[in-house]
Amino acid sequence: MDLSKYLPVWEQLTKEEQEKLSSSASYQTVPKGTILHNGSADCTGLLLVGSGQLRAYILSEEGREITLYRLFEMDICLFSASCMLHSIQFDLTIEAEKDTSFWLIPAETYRQLMEISAPIANYTNEIMASRFSEVMWRMEQVMWKSLDQRLASFLLEEEALEGSGQLHLTHELIGNHLGSAREVVTRMLRYFQEEGMVRLSRGTVEILDREKLSALARR
Repeated sequence: MDLSKYLPVWEQLTKEEQEKLSSSASYQTVPKGTILHNGSADCTGLLLVGSGQLRAYILSEEGREITLYRLFEMDICLFSASCMLHSIQFDLTIEAEKDTSFWLIPAETYRQLMEISAPIANYTNEIMASRFSEVMWRMEQVMWKSLDQRLASFLLEEEALEGSGQLHLTHELIGNHLGSAREVVTRMLRYFQEEGMVRLSRGTVEILDREKLSALARR
C-alpha cells in the first residue's frame, strides 16, 4: 500500500518529509472488535484508515458508551495520538467496527513534522476543526433531540452505510451508539415496529418505512 495516496498533502511535502513519514509508518490490519486506542494515557499514534470502519466513543462513569464520530477510508484520527496535543486530552476509545486496515504513524514523528511543515500543520488544524464540529453536532443531538428522533436518524445512517435496510444490530449495540440503556432502546424499537417503521428479529432490525423514519428524524 502506498501512503502517498492516503495523505492529501503528500505532494506539498519535501522529499525529506515524505521519506520520514514513509520510513516510520506501518500498515496494519485488525479484525472487527479490536480496541486500537483506550483513553488519553494511551498514545497509539495517528491512524490513517485504508479500508474498513472505526468508531470513536467515550464512556460515562457508569460504563455507558456514546459514539462521537466514525472514521472511514481516507480519514485520519488525531486523538489516538493525543499525547502530542498537549492542550487537548480526551479519554476516547477507538474500536474497529469492521475488519480494518490502516497506516499507523508514530505520534512523535508526526509532531516533529507539524513543527517544520506548514502543509502538515494546516492539514492537522483542518482535521481538528472538522472533528470538533462532529463532536459538537453529536452533543447537540444528545441535548436537544429526543431518543426516538436520534434512533430514527441512526437507523437511516446505518442503512446508508451498509447499503441495505436489513441491519444486523443488537439493541445493546444501538444503545452504545446513542448513549442509552438497552432496555430503553428495546422499548423504542418495539414502538417503531408497532408503527410499521421497522420489523424486529433476533440481532436484526429491518427498515420497512423509510419515509416515516425520515419524518420522525426531522421532527
